[in-house]
Amino acid sequence: MLKYIEIFTDGACSGNPGPGGWGAILRYGNHEKEISGGEENTTNNRMELTAAIKALSALKEPCKVRLTTDSKYVCDGMNLGRAREWRKNGWKKSDKKPALNIELWEELLRLDDMHDITFVWVRGHNGHKENERCDKLAVEYYKNLKGNKDEQ
Repeated sequence: MLKYIEIFTDGACSGNPGPGGWGAILRYGNHEKEISGGEENTTNNRMELTAAIKALSALKEPCKVRLTTDSKYVCDGMNLGRAREWRKNGWKKSDKKPALNIELWEELLRLDDMHDITFVWVRGHNGHKENERCDKLAVEYYKNLKGNKDEQ
């Protein structure tokens, strides 16, 4: 039987593009782990995808996962089958425009094939405890990026 893991993720960006961060909480039973990271020049959608990828990549074996995010981009891409459809169509969207963030979608699809994932959307900045914490981790990370840049 697969281990059941809860994951909460969020991405944030100061400017779009601009410095960005991501945060995630992984929960297995009573154990929790927080992880975060970021990039100096990125977009909010890239950080949302990266948060999910980094959290799922931290799992050491296939698991049953409930991944909660405030990103409609991530949830709709996975739950509505958009990312798989884009890939099937040579990374073209239904309007024939190129899909963005292809390498991140490829990695998320690979991880989705490895794990049994349910993607759950929650409204951001609406009092969801874990989502608020992930947002704080993401914002702290990009603020540190900006602060370090200002000092140089």
